[in-house]
Amino acid sequence: MSRRSSDLRRPSRRRWFSSAWVWLVAGGLGVLLLLVVLSREKLPRSTPPLARQKLYNPSVIEGLNVTDDMLSPYSFTRQIVDQITLAKTLVVVSKDSNNLQFAAELSSQIQKCQAILSTAAMMETSLMMKEMEEAIRDMGLLLYQAQQLHYDSATMIMKMKGQLLSLDEKMKFETEKSTKYGQIAAEELPKGLYCFGIRLTMEWFRNRNLQRKLSEGRHTFEKLRDNSLFHFCIFSDNILAASAVVNSTSMNSKHPEMVVFHLVTDEVNYAPMKAWFSMNNFQGATIEIQKVEEFSWLNASYVPVLKQLQNSETQSYYFSGSGDKRTPIKFRNPKYLSMLNHLRFYIPEVYPALQKVVFLDDDVVVQKDLSELFSINLNGNVMGAVETCLETFHRFHKYLNYSHPLIRAYFDPDACGWAFGMNVLDLREWREKNVTGIYHYWQDKNADHSLWKLGTLPPGLLAFYGLVEKLDPEWHVLGLGYTHVDPLIIKNGAVLHYNGNMKPWLKIGMEKYKGFWEKYVDFSHPILQQCFIHG
Repeated sequence: MSRRSSDLRRPSRRRWFSSAWVWLVAGGLGVLLLLVVLSREKLPRSTPPLARQKLYNPSVIEGLNVTDDMLSPYSFTRQIVDQITLAKTLVVVSKDSNNLQFAAELSSQIQKCQAILSTAAMMETSLMMKEMEEAIRDMGLLLYQAQQLHYDSATMIMKMKGQLLSLDEKMKFETEKSTKYGQIAAEELPKGLYCFGIRLTMEWFRNRNLQRKLSEGRHTFEKLRDNSLFHFCIFSDNILAASAVVNSTSMNSKHPEMVVFHLVTDEVNYAPMKAWFSMNNFQGATIEIQKVEEFSWLNASYVPVLKQLQNSETQSYYFSGSGDKRTPIKFRNPKYLSMLNHLRFYIPEVYPALQKVVFLDDDVVVQKDLSELFSINLNGNVMGAVETCLETFHRFHKYLNYSHPLIRAYFDPDACGWAFGMNVLDLREWREKNVTGIYHYWQDKNADHSLWKLGTLPPGLLAFYGLVEKLDPEWHVLGLGYTHVDPLIIKNGAVLHYNGNMKPWLKIGMEKYKGFWEKYVDFSHPILQQCFIHG
């Protein structure tokens, strides 16, 4: 019985062992499969072949005329284009080295390669591998030959630097020549304006009615001294330009009968100026005409500029061109010695009875009523002006010599510059603060041109330093004679200033801005038509 019992137990143990083994193997396989799956998830995803990827950022080349083939580092087109670029540079270098034969060979191969590319582009076909390989090989041989001729990178860089320096010198020369010719064109009196002055002079001396009309108008003397009126002053030898200023101011004035213009000119233009303003009615505005030669106090013993003019070195500086060659040509102009240009520093003496005056240059045109300028509070300052310091070019350090101890000691180099051309002047404050005396002091100090070169703005910056009240920029818009101005700024501007060489009465004037000035010139006037002056 016991043996049977023992025999009966063996099969049971064997079945249990076999079942456990099966489950063990199945579990191991499951674990292995799980590990494989997990490991595959951690592996990086396969990337597409390099040739299929975009090797550039589409936004970078947006708007450029390039193709995928040109940008691919594996394309024949890319290789031949790069070779052509290098070969073009080597042509220049070989010509500079007087190796004309090699330069001709390079140029010929460049033309062949360009012809292959052009043909393929026109036919809209792919480049033939055999043809391109031959072209690349032939160009490669020439480029290798260039290396043997020592046309290496260092040599090329040195030669290119030399070329750049040469081109820079040529550019400077041409720029200076262009500036010189532009300055001459701006300074020369057009034939039409010369004719205009001659005919007006003849009209003045033969037409007694004009002289009688002027003498009858002397009853307006009280208006010339009445400080309740709006007084403007212009110092000019340009009759037509001064006329446009007067006409535009009076036409846009709400009360033209209250407008008084004080014009000062020179001996040559005195008669024609009187003739023109006598034969035309400017909306009833009162007009006074004087000549600078009448001011007896304006002499060399009182005026530093006139005293400097008597000096032979100053005369040579202005008229012979023997001064500092680094001085810009626009400042080497004898017009800066004209007392009409410097008379702006003597306005209280020219008009001793007046308390407030608006100074206008003859290259401006007025678009709006200017009567509000006379009620602006200058807060104890002498002048109201529009600042021009939005750019560093218009800071004090651009006009004055800050290597000079006097300038460095008294003036902030970053102080804002301002513009002559439309300025409100409180003549009472001017007299009290002795601005003319300050101007004389700095002119005497600058007898050797060491503080500033030339012009009236630098001494103006010094004389009125700390005495200028900032005006709204819309009162005075600058730049119509040399640069582009925002149309909205022009539209809102009260006074438009054609500062620069391109004056509206010259052929070189900027066409898009001439209309603002021409609308205040009566081109139908017989004398203007006789002199062929037209808009």
